[in-house]
Amino acid sequence: MQTWDTRALQIEPHHPEVLRSDPEVRAIAIQLPAGEQLQEHQVHERAYAVVVEGEVAIEHDGERIAGGAGTLVHFEPNERRTVTAVDDSRLLLILAPWPGVGHPSRRD
Repeated sequence: MQTWDTRALQIEPHHPEVLRSDPEVRAIAIQLPAGEQLQEHQVHERAYAVVVEGEVAIEHDGERIAGGAGTLVHFEPNERRTVTAVDDSRLLLILAPWPGVGHPSRRD
């Protein structure tokens, strides 16, 4: 068993920390300072984003939602989105399966 207190991790902005990476899933902690964003992007995997601390605004397909600590958001594979930190924020990103179909590291 492994555990993490995701609020206590020493994560520097712009340096996401991979907490665990297995063939089934990858977990990544991200520190996003207020006003900064994960510019429009997509991943090959199904993605779950958990707001651990702070508040973020998420834009997808013309829709914008705001979420604070405790918010869980699900994205389908290849779904494009932008995440902007309203306050200093910490996110936990869970990708599954890892790597997803079409990921450059996979030979499908």
